[in-house]
Amino acid sequence: MGRFPARPRGASNPWRGAKEVSGVAFVMAQEVPTSSSMAVPHGPAGVGQARHRMREQLRGNGVPDTVVDDAVLILSELLSNACRHGRPLEPLDRQAHVGDGDVRAAWRVDPAGELTVEVTDGGGPTRPVPSTPSVTARGGRGLNIISALAREWGVRDGTRGEVTV
Repeated sequence: MGRFPARPRGASNPWRGAKEVSGVAFVMAQEVPTSSSMAVPHGPAGVGQARHRMREQLRGNGVPDTVVDDAVLILSELLSNACRHGRPLEPLDRQAHVGDGDVRAAWRVDPAGELTVEVTDGGGPTRPVPSTPSVTARGGRGLNIISALAREWGVRDGTRGEVTV
């Protein structure tokens, strides 16, 4: 039996960072976040940063590597589609240019352990739908990959013209 309460893998661990001094445990709360949202530059530059952050946070939260790998691939496809087919989000504060030129990536693990990945852009001329690319096509497979990996996916319209997939 260990010194600290055992928690099932994947559960938040508030004991992380505990230090023992003369048989007394001093606990510093360092829980891994179960959700995250980040602004990603509209273009390929921020995709790697978003993938890295997601991988770190999900692994730190005890999500199995196979699920992390699938989630990172889904995030990459969604961000690539947002940058290719969508516009950047409108600035939240036009004078300060807050949010200018970005798309938003978000993920969360709910209490049941289900992972949701979302990317929001400023909308575009078309709706996201899976395509049927030719064998030699250089693209067009992203939503088919997402359909194969995710239990479900969809599109949600926002009040300011933004689109979340």
